[in-house]
Amino acid sequence: MQVEVWSDIVCPWCYIGKRRLETALSRFDGEVTVEWRSFQLDPSTPVGDPRPVGESLAARKGLSAAQVKGMFAHVTQIAAEEGLAYDFDRARTANTFDAHRLLHFAKPHGLQAALQERLMQAYFTEGADIGDQTVLAGLAAAVGLDEVAAKQALADGSHEADVRADIATARAYGISGVPFFVFNQRVGVSGAQPAEVFDQALRQSSLTILGSPAADDACTDDSCTI
Repeated sequence: MQVEVWSDIVCPWCYIGKRRLETALSRFDGEVTVEWRSFQLDPSTPVGDPRPVGESLAARKGLSAAQVKGMFAHVTQIAAEEGLAYDFDRARTANTFDAHRLLHFAKPHGLQAALQERLMQAYFTEGADIGDQTVLAGLAAAVGLDEVAAKQALADGSHEADVRADIATARAYGISGVPFFVFNQRVGVSGAQPAEVFDQALRQSSLTILGSPAADDACTDDSCTI
């Protein structure tokens, strides 16, 4: 069984969806390979200009500080139910293109999943600037990748085509929000659904629902980008 997951590191529902998928996988009797696919919610995010995510979200969406605080409180509570500790007071905006390139760099080393987890933890819990190449190389080293090689890959533009190919495939599938999960290229699940939904998808990979609309518990290009 192959599961492909389109997600963005800065998408709060993607981290929640990751945990719920892992819950389903822990009770699935079968061999499953999970591959993380690139998706950028806001490619226009400036590089090298990290800002508090609350401030950025309020400015871009025309929201009040109270509205943003309420949104963050809601998703933080749901994340906590999955064992995740979000700290939006520390989180900073970041262009995630380089982080996605680094995930492709990690793939042939068998460390893509470990790096995906480390990147999300660094962003949502530790307030790390995941748009900074030096920070990214350090996170790569933390999961067992060669830091010098990671720095070189980031510096020389490696895996740009892989990231763009993932994004193009997502568009071809009609994916407009993440997380989006594809099981054996036949079953699509949109959003951070309950683990029971993933249980069913794992069992019934013959059902084709690709191109289904984004669920409420997903981030789209114009919704909860942070």
